[in-house]
Amino acid sequence: MRFGNQVDVPTLVRVKEGALDRVGIYLRRAGLNQVAVLQSQGLVSPLPQRLRTGLRNEQIQLACWEEVVANDMESAIHTFTLLPSKVNAILGVGGGKALDVAKYVATLARLPYLAVPTSLSNDGFCSPQSSLTIAGRRRSLPAAIPYGLVIDTEVCRQAPHELTLSGVGDLVSKFTAVRDWKLSFHETGELVDDFAALLSDGSVHAFLSHPTLDQYGMRLLATALMMNGTAMAMCGSSRPASGSEHLISHALDQLLPHPRLHGIQVGVAAYLISLLQGENSSTISRLFEATGFWDHVAKDPFPRDRWIEAVSLAESIKPGYYTVLSSRDVLPEVEQLLTNDPHLQRAIRA
Repeated sequence: MRFGNQVDVPTLVRVKEGALDRVGIYLRRAGLNQVAVLQSQGLVSPLPQRLRTGLRNEQIQLACWEEVVANDMESAIHTFTLLPSKVNAILGVGGGKALDVAKYVATLARLPYLAVPTSLSNDGFCSPQSSLTIAGRRRSLPAAIPYGLVIDTEVCRQAPHELTLSGVGDLVSKFTAVRDWKLSFHETGELVDDFAALLSDGSVHAFLSHPTLDQYGMRLLATALMMNGTAMAMCGSSRPASGSEHLISHALDQLLPHPRLHGIQVGVAAYLISLLQGENSSTISRLFEATGFWDHVAKDPFPRDRWIEAVSLAESIKPGYYTVLSSRDVLPEVEQLLTNDPHLQRAIRA
């Protein structure tokens, strides 16, 4: 009988100010000198120019450089089929779409993948999954965890503030996700990978030690989100990072005419779920106050009726996935919380 897991984790990790300009150095040291770059469409200047300069200075050859317009399966496969045979590494640069496509292309090509996110809106940049659209529906497909992560904290700090707040919202959801996982263990016998759960939980506490979006805070946030992705790879499941709060967000994606950023929806849902679970609500609330999350959401509150619908729909999003929503009829509690909780009153209105 085999005990324990053997998992891949990122080998190259650089989280620092100015890291974007040193990507060429990191590639040269790793012996990767023929690269394909897949970047987000419209990536703000001068970021692409800085990357090109850094690669050129280290004699890294650009086999191809493409802008990712859509993150659908057809586009990813098309990019894969056009990869020059001399390529020995894939770089994904920018936001979620480009990183998801680059990660999946690298998985198909069995090449090392380096993620260079320019914002910290969620933990997807280090997850063992790619979110792609297939036949009009978003799917999470297995993918190799990045060989390398290069996160320029100053570049991420200069990203739109809402993107960073989305990352904060996605991060706190690890509290509720891990709690749902443990509830499932007690009710269904689903096994919990204790180390993955501790790693995911601990990542939030690291950011809680300095919940400020300055250089140091951005480094903590980036590292915490990276640890979440690693926790998922470690146990071969999304359980350490995704629970009932993510199901509610997926339901909102279907119900809202214009869904908000993933982490914004997940963050509000995590606070609501923490109240239903009876744990971590005050910690989440304080973090949201310290980072300005509550103030941001209050500027454009969610519609109350859609949230009630989303809670009703959430459990059907992933049948058999036990969470606090499976434990009882929570709708009466949710309606009462939306009426009486001061934070939810600001975030969700009739």
